[in-house]
Amino acid sequence: MKAKMGNRATLLMLVLVLCYGMAKAMAVSFAEEEDFGREKEERKEREQRRSEREEGEEETDDRFLLQDSKSVMRTEAGEMRVIKSLGGKIWDRPLHIGFITMEPQTLFIPQYLDSSLMIFIRRGEAKIGLIYKDELGERRLKTGDLYRIPAGSAFYLVNTAEGQRLHIICSIDPSESLGIGTFQSFFIGGGKYPTSVLAGFERETLSNAFNVSFSEVQDILSRQREGPIVYVPESHSPSVWSKFLQMKERDRLQHLKKLVDFHEPRDDDEEEEEEQQQQITWSWRKLLNSVLGKEPSKRGDKRTRRTPDSYNLYKRRPDFRNNYGWSVALDESDYTPLKHSGISVFLVNLTAGSMMAPHVNPTATEYGIVLSGSGTIQIVYPNGTSAMNAKISEGDVFWVPKYFPFCQIASRTGPLEFFGFTTSARTNRPQFLVGASSILRTMLGPELAAAFGVSEDKLQRFVYAQEEAVILPSPKAAPPNEKMKRKKTGEKEKEKEKEKERMFEEVPKVIKSFGTEMIMGFD
Repeated sequence: MKAKMGNRATLLMLVLVLCYGMAKAMAVSFAEEEDFGREKEERKEREQRRSEREEGEEETDDRFLLQDSKSVMRTEAGEMRVIKSLGGKIWDRPLHIGFITMEPQTLFIPQYLDSSLMIFIRRGEAKIGLIYKDELGERRLKTGDLYRIPAGSAFYLVNTAEGQRLHIICSIDPSESLGIGTFQSFFIGGGKYPTSVLAGFERETLSNAFNVSFSEVQDILSRQREGPIVYVPESHSPSVWSKFLQMKERDRLQHLKKLVDFHEPRDDDEEEEEEQQQQITWSWRKLLNSVLGKEPSKRGDKRTRRTPDSYNLYKRRPDFRNNYGWSVALDESDYTPLKHSGISVFLVNLTAGSMMAPHVNPTATEYGIVLSGSGTIQIVYPNGTSAMNAKISEGDVFWVPKYFPFCQIASRTGPLEFFGFTTSARTNRPQFLVGASSILRTMLGPELAAAFGVSEDKLQRFVYAQEEAVILPSPKAAPPNEKMKRKKTGEKEKEKEKEKERMFEEVPKVIKSFGTEMIMGFD
């Protein structure tokens, strides 16, 4: 009987093992199938993008489209993605492009970076806190605002808008970076996730430095576990940041003491109790200064330093405007922080079908981000062959090395708007190759005509055919030159004469007859 029971148990065990093995194999197979499906979809998207190119188009280099977007921080409250520049001989200065998305009422917790940022508020409202000249400065930002965050300066970001996501585009300058990845964050606030830089010190060292107990240090450095971007409202997050930004400055110190369940000691001797209270208050003041980047005054009044101003691109009058679009260019002479970053900023809006005339940037590399609409970008190699002719749409990032000729063309379905950075803070003077302000008009003469192998008159007619400058119209909207006007006028007059002849020939014979009779009767 026992032998039978043993055999049954063994058989049952074998069945269970077999079932487990089959289940595991199915799970692995399913995972592999899922990965294969994902790769298949990505490959399909790439092939579809290639097939969208016009027939007969020569092979081009897609490396001028920066498509490798990597998520560097992601939580339920938001995400930061970065597109890394490729580097190489023709890159005069690499710039990475970052995209930050934050849900309503969220906080990008205090930190500092090894790279400077130039942030552009694409959509939404934000409050930035920044250590400036050893004090906390706060500034509110809105759609269109530019603001610089220097490398090594502690800061935090808050999405202050209710019911609206915050979208930020930023340049990331790696020239001062440690070379550890794309950039390196040093989180001041933190706990289990992310880890505060304070956590790297011995607990005894921190206990002595903050003048608090070992357990208190352990407690405050282990609470945060929701990531670098967290919800501010208490309904979403029980973290140490849940009420911090909703309070007045005078209440923040008391709030921090409550968060770590801190109880002040009591003593019968009032003088000793007062001394302990002062010592405790000072230790928490130091903690607030170290962790949050500022120190409240003894009275609890908010002391903030005025930070450098922001600059709103949408409020700036366009540097160029015509019926086919407008453009804005911002350099160090317009916004001083750009001088420290060594970059300039631009914003261009093209109407449907219009074109930014073929031109060259002789002093800087250009990084562009499509904000809305769709169109085409064409880039040319030094040897006169096509480097890229690609369709672009919202969210695409492209770059153009200095000296390389290029142009952007809006699709006929709607306007194209793009924003970007150039790698020089000085005034950028693009050289246009086509249009009323082109260098071809400036250089027009026998030398240029000889270079093209045509007569000077023929080249002049060719160069002066386009009457618009900088932003050119689509073929249907393009105004004809004088020669075409005369030709069309002559054609219209001839058409009118033919119309009169046709009308006379089609007059009924009865009317002709009637007219003849009247004339004969009159005689």
